[in-house]
Amino acid sequence: MGAVATQAAANLAFGEQGLKLLEQGLSPADALKNLIAADTGRDDRQVALVDAKGRVAAWTGKNCFAFAGHMPDHSYHFSVQGNILTGREVIDAMAKAYRASPGRLAERLLAALEAGEAAGGDRRGKESAALLVVRRGKGYGGYGDRWIDLRVDDHAEPVKELGRLLQVHTLYFGETDPAKLHRLTPSLVREIQTILKRRGFYKGDVNGAYDQATRKALEDYQGWENLEMRFRNDDRIDDVVLTYMRRHEGKTP
Repeated sequence: MGAVATQAAANLAFGEQGLKLLEQGLSPADALKNLIAADTGRDDRQVALVDAKGRVAAWTGKNCFAFAGHMPDHSYHFSVQGNILTGREVIDAMAKAYRASPGRLAERLLAALEAGEAAGGDRRGKESAALLVVRRGKGYGGYGDRWIDLRVDDHAEPVKELGRLLQVHTLYFGETDPAKLHRLTPSLVREIQTILKRRGFYKGDVNGAYDQATRKALEDYQGWENLEMRFRNDDRIDDVVLTYMRRHEGKTP
């Protein structure tokens, strides 16, 4: 249905209530009016809504600690907001970076956080950062919708640490460009069988045949190394998996 973010003196009920209002067909602007009208603490809140059509609405209460403000973008379908910032330039920098960034939503969100921090960030300094991307059916094993859910609660460089965690997440759960999938030719299978045999996952002959035993051994290896989400049920292997095997098993292509 959409997304809801609440901050400053956050009202966590805004999340569930806001999504229900969007599900009933209200626009983000009308849903926001309903949320704010029913909330006696609205002057201390920030909240933004984006619906599945890309429509945006946001609110910053007059009592939020300065600098506090928001920037809904109806062309790029996002909202930036913050409080206790060094100034308006933080929000401006985040919006500019998001618009200009290529790639997946996660990378664009991270670029916005990096730009906001570089522009001054939080007046109190650095402590935490988080990133949430929801995508239907992209939870672990295809269950649930939480695709990327990362958080750094206390760190000297939280945004940099968040970026590192995103790299780790991409290694294990990222999606590879089809052009970077390798056909399991006999020579490549022999290389893989040799590695799997040395590691104890494969007991058969190194014959270049991608048979059931080899397939099972490769699947077990990827599960052991936490790469199970990159296992393929065809005659190809993910470039990330192959590079990982070569690098960690002592062979550089």
